[in-house]
Order: sequence, then structure tokens, then C-alpha cells
Amino acid sequence: MRCKACEGTGLLSDDEGWQYRCSVCDGDGEYSETDASRPARIRSVDENNRLLD
Repeated sequence: MRCKACEGTGLLSDDEGWQYRCSVCDGDGEYSETDASRPARIRSVDENNRLLD
């Protein structure tokens, strides 16, 4: 099943065009049962609310 959040690319981008690994499918482009069972993670951001990977 292709990830709908990243459309199977494994990357998401913010409104400034910065790209980062998809947090829904964990960057592999496919949404599976293991992705659904993972707990939510707290992400770090900088002062401009950009994700820090």
C-alpha cells in the first residue's frame, strides 16, 4: 500500500520547500501494519518550526 502522505516517495516537504523523511511511513513510501502500530514521536524543530532530522 502506497503511503498517501508522501505519495510513495518517502519524502515530505514544508511550505519553504525543505524536504524530510516521511513520518507516516518512516521514509520507505509504503504504509503497513508495522507503521500503524508505531507510537507517536515527538519531533524537534528549530525557531522557524522546521523539523530537525
